Amino acid sequence: QVQLVESGGGLVQAGGSLRLSCAASGRTFASYRMAWFRQAPGKEREFVAGISRTGCATNYAVSVKDRFTISRDTAKNTVYLQMGSLKPEDTAVYYCAADPGVVGWYPRDFVYWGQGTQVSVSS
Repeated sequence: QVQLVESGGGLVQAGGSLRLSCAASGRTFASYRMAWFRQAPGKEREFVAGISRTGCATNYAVSVKDRFTISRDTAKNTVYLQMGSLKPEDTAVYYCAADPGVVGWYPRDFVYWGQGTQVSVSS
């Protein structure tokens, strides 16, 4: 089992940047692929970015590709989401998720979830 705690959210102007962090408990961090999802008011939770167990493979939603970068630091048991060129439509609660499997980037494919961190982008 793994516990996830997100941090780094906040209010930023359009065009700005933020870096989200997700600290994972436990000694098996390297056993989990990790991902970031987001959920805006009145909308379903959606995939943002994912990274493999080794960090060698990444995957991005079309809407954030070339603006966001996911990375992981196994020594710190932490996964990051560097967000740049932020837009008002990026406003959402961002969730970190972990899963021991290897297939699927939908919310149903992930077992462990953090509590979320709010990102608000003003125009």
